[in-house]
Amino acid sequence: MAITIKDVARRANVSPATVSLVIHKHKRISDSTRARVLQAIKELNYHPSRSARGLVSKQSGNIGFILRDDHFSRSEPFYTRVFLGTEFQARDDEYYILLTTVSSNFQKGDPLPRFVLERNVEGIILAGKVPLPLIEGLATHDIPLVFVDYYPPTGEYPAVMIDNISGGVQATSHLLELGHRRIAFVAGDIDHPSITERFQGYKIALEKAGISIDTSITITDAPLPDRKGGYEAAKKLFRKKTDVTAIFTCNDAMAIGVMQYLKEQKIKVPTQISLIGFDDLEANLMMDPPLSTLRVPKEDMGIQAMRLMVESLQNQKMIPKKILIPVQLIARGSTCKLNSDT
Repeated sequence: MAITIKDVARRANVSPATVSLVIHKHKRISDSTRARVLQAIKELNYHPSRSARGLVSKQSGNIGFILRDDHFSRSEPFYTRVFLGTEFQARDDEYYILLTTVSSNFQKGDPLPRFVLERNVEGIILAGKVPLPLIEGLATHDIPLVFVDYYPPTGEYPAVMIDNISGGVQATSHLLELGHRRIAFVAGDIDHPSITERFQGYKIALEKAGISIDTSITITDAPLPDRKGGYEAAKKLFRKKTDVTAIFTCNDAMAIGVMQYLKEQKIKVPTQISLIGFDDLEANLMMDPPLSTLRVPKEDMGIQAMRLMVESLQNQKMIPKKILIPVQLIARGSTCKLNSDT
């Protein structure tokens, strides 16, 4: 049976509230009482929980972490890696992270996550694009919010963002340096700010190379940037009998779908089509060939988000600071120099 604060109180012959005051290093406790309580803690091998600390501080020690349910996936674990980063940093800051998901169709009037309604979190980190009615609902609870890989269209918040424009430029420039000129762009959920910025980087690189944007080889109407969306976008692209020699997808999940379609059509990667993604998911190394991509330091994004949250809590107000996370080009087997005979 786990040792509780009440067990320590009985051993030290004090109240549970006094034990909590000692745990919280409150100055009103006498040296003799403090020593007696600390001795009881040592003898019982008691590890104080956040709830014990909360008897004095009135704080839960919990930070909420909210994802859309379609962003929480074993097969496309971008945001789960971000979550791990918050967990790593939370340990150092002595907080607990409580994870929950909400529907991608969250509507005004839908119930907020239980840890909000029960006032069991001190702040909330939201990763990825989340429904605006959810943000509006959370705002009524006057609780600090930190965003990761998404910035709401209204309001000012702390946020950790990816340098998507630079990444889009790097991905497209990599293909240009390999001799490709007919480079398609494939995306889903184009209204997502990160996807829009990657598309912007693609266009900047092409324009800098003196290449006009060809809208017939930019497929951006997939509802979601997932594997299915990538597969369907590739099908739509190649039904046009296009002469593209390379494809830049807005993320790795779509790249996996594109590669599946190309393999079914006996189109060889990279000798016939070079393919590059964005994110650097672990599944990329299992692909054949391994996927070239832009590496996003996902755990570091979570760490930075947690640091922004702690800063807001310490200052007792949200500080609308934006942190831009750089990305790194990782060239693997899915891209190669354009064959002049292609």
